Amino acid sequence: MSTVKVEIFNAFRAIGVPEDKALKAASALNERARDVTTSLMTSMGTMKWMLGLVLAFQVAIFVKMLVS
Repeated sequence: MSTVKVEIFNAFRAIGVPEDKALKAASALNERARDVTTSLMTSMGTMKWMLGLVLAFQVAIFVKMLVS
């Protein structure tokens, strides 16, 4: 079990949730966190490409202004 999963499991056990249900809930929350992280990383990659494209256009316009 990962550290986060163990902490969630222990929290559920501390409030009296049965062990099997606590394990399933901790696994589900851990999976959800992994899905959100993957989604954010994909979005960040797209934003980096968009920013790079905008900066490239700005540099091209600046260079064209200097050359003309």
